[in-house]
Amino acid sequence: MNIIIHPTYFPNTAHFVAMVKAKQVVYEVDDNFLKQTYRNRTYIYGANGKLALNIPVIHSQKNRQKYRDVKIFNEEKWQSLHWKSLLSAYRTSPFFEYYEDELFPLFNTKTDYILDYNFKCFETICSCLQLELNIAKTETYQKTAENKTDFRHLVNAKKEPIQNFDTYTQVFINKHGFIPNLSILDLLFNEGPNALNYLESQTLIIQ
Repeated sequence: MNIIIHPTYFPNTAHFVAMVKAKQVVYEVDDNFLKQTYRNRTYIYGANGKLALNIPVIHSQKNRQKYRDVKIFNEEKWQSLHWKSLLSAYRTSPFFEYYEDELFPLFNTKTDYILDYNFKCFETICSCLQLELNIAKTETYQKTAENKTDFRHLVNAKKEPIQNFDTYTQVFINKHGFIPNLSILDLLFNEGPNALNYLESQTLIIQ
């Protein structure tokens, strides 16, 4: 199966399940940037439950911007905030220290464009998972994908598809129960080397 999907900020479980099962992953990079999507947002499991981490971006006031052209608003100290949030949420997880050194540079080095930053995060996660994917990128935008299963709808953070993912032990599961489809970071810090096996064993409900 060949798929087309959006590059997102530390993709959630659904994104990764789709990708690990694909023969080829084609990344949509020629679309317009839209608000309230996973392009610049990811969710983790904090002490009070589901917590959004948002990357501030510079919006054009005139015309729609292509995803590839959107810049990060680095005047805000968002990287420091995100890292502190991850420390608070996962420092007691089984595998946080195992991946900490590999992930920390992502929160300590500035990147100008959100798409470039998302690819850096994605490449780092693939390294952590020891995952090799056959990746390609779109050259033009097509509303209807040809010869590919279209998973671009998964980018919408406001329309969460219902997925029956297996539970795994999360840091605050005794407080708030299992929260599915969080950032890949949640799975990585809690499951470590078993994270890839988990992704491969899940079934994505296509709606």
